[in-house]
Amino acid sequence: MIRCQAEEVRRVAVIGTGVIGGGWAAHFLRAGLNVVAFDPSPGAEERLRARITDVWPVLERSGLAPGAAPARLHFAATLAEAVAEADVVQESTPENLDRKVALFDAMDAAAAPDVVLLSSTSGLAMSDMQVRCRHPGRTVVGHPFNPPYLIPLVEVVGGARSDPAAVAWAAAFYRATGKYALVMQRELPGFIANRLQDALWREALHMVAAGEATVAEIDAAIAHGPGLRWALMGPCLTFHLAGGAGGMGAMLDHFGPALQEPWTRLEAPPLTAELRARMVEGCAAVATGRSIAALERERDYGLAAILEVLAQVRDQGRQEQ
Repeated sequence: MIRCQAEEVRRVAVIGTGVIGGGWAAHFLRAGLNVVAFDPSPGAEERLRARITDVWPVLERSGLAPGAAPARLHFAATLAEAVAEADVVQESTPENLDRKVALFDAMDAAAAPDVVLLSSTSGLAMSDMQVRCRHPGRTVVGHPFNPPYLIPLVEVVGGARSDPAAVAWAAAFYRATGKYALVMQRELPGFIANRLQDALWREALHMVAAGEATVAEIDAAIAHGPGLRWALMGPCLTFHLAGGAGGMGAMLDHFGPALQEPWTRLEAPPLTAELRARMVEGCAAVATGRSIAALERERDYGLAAILEVLAQVRDQGRQEQ
């Protein structure tokens, strides 16, 4: 039994107030919630309050929930105090498995058994972190992208002993605060977004190390090219359009042989009939009945809007210099 409906959460405990934990605190405050933070690091409270002050103007610009205010932040002296009356707990401590195991054991003992415990881990499995918990069913990963107060994505996945109801509750809670909750079907090291990001990052490092491209060239290539399209459709639907009227099937048939070219340091999987079918069917599902022409219009209008906003941001930056 979970303490309250996801939409009824009023008090969130944020454990760890570094870059991610501090970002979560800002996000929950902008959602109009009460935040009780705990971090034993010297100066943690001062740094967190300063950060909230720094980011509050952009949160006001992007929209605040009724009653949202920095004054709703309280800093607890102990872990037990932080979680004592929380409706949900968001843990954001360093990526050390042994410490995460000990912390989840301590949070499990201190928090009421009907409170969901969430982790911001960027790559560890909840199955490994929940091993000492007496109530492992309420433990769930909620992995955000930085900064959590602006980037909508949060990847939600449970562990081997997590209750599916807790996973569903976590997703509903995040959505109630304005996040895009992506519920994963299974645990995966690094989750989905980090694995995709890491593949690009590794290739970038290879190119710089080999003297094939500079940092400036790499960043410009993404920022002024595929990065704009990915903001609208992601890589799969983007390539679905690359196939023209034939969609993903035509794209794979035409460009499939190029997957075996040694362009990158990542080995491509064999383009089997099963993989081809999965890609075609997956794109059809994501398109949700929209034709290639409709998707192209959606992409083009979206790109035009993004480029307009980027131009406005750059103009404002030059005026403020």
